[in-house]
Amino acid sequence: MGKALLNVDHVYLRYHTPQGETEALRDLCFRVEKGAFVAVVGPSGCGKTTVLSLIMGLNAPSAGEVTFPQGPCPMGYMLQRDNLLEWRTVEKNALLGLEVQHRLTDQSRKKTVALLKKYGLGDFLHSLPGELSGGMRQKAALIRTLALEPELLLLDEPFSALDYQTRLTLADEVLSIIKAEGKTALLVTHDIGEAVSMADRVLVFSDRPARLKREIPIDFPADLSALGRRETPAFQAYFGRIWKELRA
Repeated sequence: MGKALLNVDHVYLRYHTPQGETEALRDLCFRVEKGAFVAVVGPSGCGKTTVLSLIMGLNAPSAGEVTFPQGPCPMGYMLQRDNLLEWRTVEKNALLGLEVQHRLTDQSRKKTVALLKKYGLGDFLHSLPGELSGGMRQKAALIRTLALEPELLLLDEPFSALDYQTRLTLADEVLSIIKAEGKTALLVTHDIGEAVSMADRVLVFSDRPARLKREIPIDFPADLSALGRRETPAFQAYFGRIWKELRA
């Protein structure tokens, strides 16, 4: 195992409501190594997105801790919807985070435009989001996130609003981009196939209160694409194993 970029260490989370106490997470432990692609699957409503909120520091655990052993860790968050501003061009949308953080310079602009061109959006720099397909919009949103140079990418079901064919193609492209840019990623998804086709490790969560039921290493040749993984017998074997864990 490589050096841990993120440690989630014996984390509990309880919500207090007028109806009483609700336990969301129970003794949750896992780590994400630098350069890894880790996927989280679990029953609907089990608390997968809640874990991302804890990692981002939007919530504090009731017990346990979330730490970054290598020091402060810049993070990028990619949501289910692209949240592109319809009145801004693709280029200006990609630069929005830099503008908000007062980090827009000639150098950062050139780097962002280079990313757009590198990953197939060069002909759409001056187009409005409404002129793009759903997959292209999400790719523009990813590049907006990458422009901020995060070390850790948190992906919260980023393909769930797309049709099936677009999801397959975009997952393939996003995995390639994340690998090419040398980023660490934590993907939350309800789609087992998506997890197996993209991740090098899958964390299976229990029903609420969420705990880690099983950690399953995913071993494919390094040069195999997400779509390529789906065409192998090993893909079906991993899929079946995770499905059994979820049903158990």
